[in-house]
Amino acid sequence: MSQKEHSLQYHDAAREELLAIAQLHLQLVGPISARKITDRIKGSIDNLCTSPNIGILCQDDRLAAMGYRYLICGNYLCFYRPINDVIYIYHVVDGRTDYNKLLTDLQT
Repeated sequence: MSQKEHSLQYHDAAREELLAIAQLHLQLVGPISARKITDRIKGSIDNLCTSPNIGILCQDDRLAAMGYRYLICGNYLCFYRPINDVIYIYHVVDGRTDYNKLLTDLQT
C-alpha cells in the first residue's frame, strides 16, 4: 500500500531562516558544513511528504489545537502545519535559542 504524498510549501520566514543557517555554517566552518546541515534539515522536512504527523504537537495548547507541530532536525526545530494535502513550513530555528518569540505569528 503506497502512502499519500503531501506537498511542501515554505513560508518566507522559513526560507530566510534556512538561508541564515547555511550562511552561519559557511562562515564558521565552510561550504561543506553549510551544504551538509541544510541537506540534513531539508531531508528531514522531506519526510513529512509521506508522514506528515511524525512531528510533535506544539506544547502551546492554542497552537496544538490549530494543528501546529514541530519536527526535530538535530539542533534545529521545524515548525509546520499539515492542511489537507499541503505541509506548510513556517519556521526553522535553532532549538538552543529562545525561539518562542518567533512563534507569535503562528497564533493568527
